[in-house]
Amino acid sequence: MARLRSGLTQADVAETIGTVTEVYGRMERGKLLPSVPTLFRLCLALQSGPHELLGFSPVGRSKTKASGVDLKVPRSLGDTPEVRRLMRRLSRLERSQLRLVQLIVASLVERRMKGKKPAAAA
Repeated sequence: MARLRSGLTQADVAETIGTVTEVYGRMERGKLLPSVPTLFRLCLALQSGPHELLGFSPVGRSKTKASGVDLKVPRSLGDTPEVRRLMRRLSRLERSQLRLVQLIVASLVERRMKGKKPAAAA
């Protein structure tokens, strides 16, 4: 199954495609067919072609023999389960808490860019 192969939860996929977990679960179980725009978002989220997601046949890693069209969907930057989980958690913070997290992340990135490792907590 494409979702499990990608290491994603139903909540991860639902959030990525802009729906609720229950609706995505019905799609996954075959109880609900996605609209074309939703199918496109699913292809991107799961890095799979529509043939595979609709249950026809797995799509090859590169080009199909008949058409020569590359059906591999590129993974977008920051599109990992860890980043999505972090984003969900961040969305629950208050504005002042978000500013603090932003400062911490900016400091970590700056240190990384300078080739320094963050100091261990004392």
